[in-house]
Amino acid sequence: MPAAAVGKSLRAAAVLSVAVLSVLVCLLLGSVQQLGGGRQDLLDEELASLRAALSDQLAQRRREILPLLSPGRVEEPFSTWDSNLWGELTGGGAPLGCGALRDMRPLEVLGSGYTKLVVKVTLAGGEPAALKVVNEHGIDMAKCVEGFKDPLGCRQLVSSKLSKEVVLLHRLRHPNVIELRGHCAGDSEGRVTAILEQGNPLQMLQLLQSPWEDRFRVCLDLVRLLHFLSRSPLGSVALLDFQPRQFVMVSGELKLTDLDDASTAATPCRRDADCSLQFPHRNFTLACSPRGLCEGLNEKMNIYNAYRYFFTYLLPHQAPPGLTHLVEHIMNATGELKADINQTLDAFEHILRLYQSGLHLDKLPTSVLRDYNVMRGMTTSGDAEYRCWPSYSQQGCVLSVHGAKEAAHICNSHSQCTSFTLTGQKTWTGRPLATFRSNFSLLVPDETSEVYVKKSTAVLLR
Repeated sequence: MPAAAVGKSLRAAAVLSVAVLSVLVCLLLGSVQQLGGGRQDLLDEELASLRAALSDQLAQRRREILPLLSPGRVEEPFSTWDSNLWGELTGGGAPLGCGALRDMRPLEVLGSGYTKLVVKVTLAGGEPAALKVVNEHGIDMAKCVEGFKDPLGCRQLVSSKLSKEVVLLHRLRHPNVIELRGHCAGDSEGRVTAILEQGNPLQMLQLLQSPWEDRFRVCLDLVRLLHFLSRSPLGSVALLDFQPRQFVMVSGELKLTDLDDASTAATPCRRDADCSLQFPHRNFTLACSPRGLCEGLNEKMNIYNAYRYFFTYLLPHQAPPGLTHLVEHIMNATGELKADINQTLDAFEHILRLYQSGLHLDKLPTSVLRDYNVMRGMTTSGDAEYRCWPSYSQQGCVLSVHGAKEAAHICNSHSQCTSFTLTGQKTWTGRPLATFRSNFSLLVPDETSEVYVKKSTAVLLR
């Protein structure tokens, strides 16, 4: 094996070994790594002060989680907090627990951050999953130990952020939120593992090169998610760390995977100036309600972040001509915060209905098909393909169409196109895929396909 390949394999193995150790400690198979030092050098008064400060932070974290666990409950003895928390989470069903991790097989590290490590694993029986654990070597852990000189207390403090995320994932169940499949928690050292469905990191560069229909789906999924978050069981939820890296793709669907920075807090105000939203290039001021709250602030924050991180890049480019005016309306309304989430969702659903029904193509003449001979129940062989962009195939020109009329219109706009085939394959909207070609040699039976050939090139069939 080449030296470069060996080095790459060793580096991958080293990273994976860190992930494996972080996961296995949840099962008490690891040993506690004592971080920091010099505790004996501290004066008793200094040590007591640090422990008190760390205890205060732990209490504050728990006070943040309790209202999420049971809205309306604000006080509870901290000595029973852990048992009640995990007991309520598992009371509604039988999710995966610590036992599911005993025979798991780690595959690769999917990501790491200040607080958490995400590991792709295969559970017992070959079931795929993603595990979130505390990053024992992350910045949050290192800073805490440096400041408080208490590795065990710091592990509990850092784990509380993952505990909050587990609670939020349990409470905010939605098709566009990653599925919480279980958790492992409750040992004396406060370790927590979240067991999630497995997704793939969102690749914006890849999305930018994908067909408009797929980019529209991502934006539609996001708007449906934000509509749910605006009226969730916990109230209006703001995503404070709104970035594409907080999302993954699962079977073509966009899903939110990081919720530890989600907030359900309402912003109090005395005047409108207290209800300001500040972004790098725009500022907005909302109204202060008679109740003394900036109502709608969380919702508006989410909408504008969706506009600047997703809509701007994914929505307008190569939108179907019959829909461009509706896309422009969405861009203007969200970019200026003139629409609430209900209006935004209605606008997206309207575009979807038009696109699926083909009503946006009403100006295409029916006569466009007169120039084609059709062979039903057939497909082609010995094809001479050409490439177009964006295509569902990198080797040819495969596009989503409403039907034969739209496909014929596209073929007529491509100088090299002499025929197209409507296949039995369909996109997520139910629209068939059409393959466009410059030539072919044979026709072969295929009950799910139809071949359309320009009459001017019908001699190719002889």
